[in-house]
Amino acid sequence: MNLRLEKSGPVARLLIDRPEARNAINMAMWEALPGLIADAESDSAIRVLELRSAEGTGAFCAGADIKEMLANKDNMAWREANQAEINRVQIELARIDLPTIAFIDGDCIGGGCGLALACDIRVATGRARFGITPGKLGLVYPLHDVKLLTDLVGPGQAKRILFTAQLLNAQEAQRIGLVEVLAESSDALIEQILATSTHSAVENKRFVRRVLDGQAQDDAETLGIFGAAFTRQDFAEGAAAFAEKRKPEFS
Repeated sequence: MNLRLEKSGPVARLLIDRPEARNAINMAMWEALPGLIADAESDSAIRVLELRSAEGTGAFCAGADIKEMLANKDNMAWREANQAEINRVQIELARIDLPTIAFIDGDCIGGGCGLALACDIRVATGRARFGITPGKLGLVYPLHDVKLLTDLVGPGQAKRILFTAQLLNAQEAQRIGLVEVLAESSDALIEQILATSTHSAVENKRFVRRVLDGQAQDDAETLGIFGAAFTRQDFAEGAAAFAEKRKPEFS
């Protein structure tokens, strides 16, 4: 299996495992991703989804499978189906309710960078490199992914990355906001997320999505969500833990 979902307690890990192609993603893998994402989201025991490469593969993801793309360059039906699958994966991953982390060790290029952009937080090792390289092939990056990139780094840096197709090291990626955390492991971040309320994480993630999609003021729905949180068990537990000077235990 070039993709697999492994679950350990409250954490699901979606592993890319195609070392012979530096984890490049082909059509079959794009088609398989939505089902794996849905599997993690539908499991009530899962509180965090992490996207990462399998051990020993040498790269996070080298991008879309260019050999497959070139073999089908004259097949319009295949090209349209492939783009539809890529868009579906990116949209569903960016909007899954679970907090998502991309743990990036090695090269994160093109479509692989798109997958990282669709996650909530990016953790990179010092070996990580980032690039969006369709400019080297005379191609165009998908609009949805350009928005994800621009939301993170701003229009100027997005244009630099797209126009030059250069590879950025992990330090530069963090400096411009493409990476949030430089670390050799994502374990500490996952533990910090699991120590907080999943309800809070889910609703705050939805609120951030509203802001990114253009909403700037509360409406009746967001005010209702804010107010209802005070009636939930998570608030009762959080308030009790604060008063008792202990760590809260959220279910």
